[in-house]
Amino acid sequence: MSKPYEVAVTEVQPLSVLAPDGTVVNEQEMPKLSDEQLKELMRRMVFTRTWDQRAVNLTRQGRLGFYAPVSGQEATMIGSEFALNSDDFVCPGYRDMPQIVWHGLPMYQAFLYSRGHQHGGQIPENVHVLMPQIIIGAQILHAMGVAMAFKKRGEKRVSITYTGDGGSSEGDFYEGMNFAGAFKLPAIFVVQNNGYAITTPFSKQTAAASVAHKAVAAGIVGVQVDGMDVLAVVKAVQDAAERGRNGEGATLIEAITYRFLPHSMSGDDPSKYRTKEESTEWEQTKDPLNRFRLYVTAKGLWSEDEEAKVVEEAKQAVADAIKKAEAVEKMTIPGLIDSMFEVTPSHLEEQKADYSK
Repeated sequence: MSKPYEVAVTEVQPLSVLAPDGTVVNEQEMPKLSDEQLKELMRRMVFTRTWDQRAVNLTRQGRLGFYAPVSGQEATMIGSEFALNSDDFVCPGYRDMPQIVWHGLPMYQAFLYSRGHQHGGQIPENVHVLMPQIIIGAQILHAMGVAMAFKKRGEKRVSITYTGDGGSSEGDFYEGMNFAGAFKLPAIFVVQNNGYAITTPFSKQTAAASVAHKAVAAGIVGVQVDGMDVLAVVKAVQDAAERGRNGEGATLIEAITYRFLPHSMSGDDPSKYRTKEESTEWEQTKDPLNRFRLYVTAKGLWSEDEEAKVVEEAKQAVADAIKKAEAVEKMTIPGLIDSMFEVTPSHLEEQKADYSK
């Protein structure tokens, strides 16, 4: 029993709307979405799963550079971005390519980023994203700067940032939350708790009862959501965005999810730290695509034929995007220098001249 002057830790229950069999278990928290929006959510999830499978193959062929698979996390990624407005700002980590592509970044530029090309980071006008941050947690501080700008300008916009359970142990995570709490910023922190920070299980990542509990110390709202339930994710982010727009401050959302594939395609072997039984259970009973597919099919909104068309659409989109990325002129050091400044400083002009000899 805790003493009266000790802060009690209460158990948190993740928000769910759909059961694994696709039936509604929480009608009260059902997000307000039209039938067309429900179909679009399903389309994006199927498209993203297919895109991910193709990207993994492209990496194995040496046609992409660093790539972090997303299969299993589509509900959290697609649902969270879907709940935003187009002028909200997305500050991603390196696994969060789906969010920024669905928010407007051309896919071929996502592939250029993976290939290490400078033009992968050349964000088109009116696309409100930053490029994925490779430094764990650094994107959180960027998102706080964006949110502060929105507040100072009196704009009804929010910034959203993503990290994994490992990123929640970084100093930038705590600094960002403290800043957001102190200044009551319109910011949303999404921690995709996929169970392992590369190889470290969550049980060894923190002694906290959950990531969501960490919001208490920052004075912001903390929510835990079933990250395999796309409707629960949409609802949680819709509510968080409304709080931010209304001047009620930031929200931390811990999404309980699972990545089916390796942490990245750079030599990670998940069989060394995850059991086959665990992976099989998540893939067979909790797959976010299957859960939502059962729901929209039961509503008469989805069919096998429609899904097959989306799969082919995604395959063609990936083929076109990688072809366009591979056709972009190769980088040069002078070209890289020129792309950094409107007027190149004199000392860099000298360096350009040296490399041009």
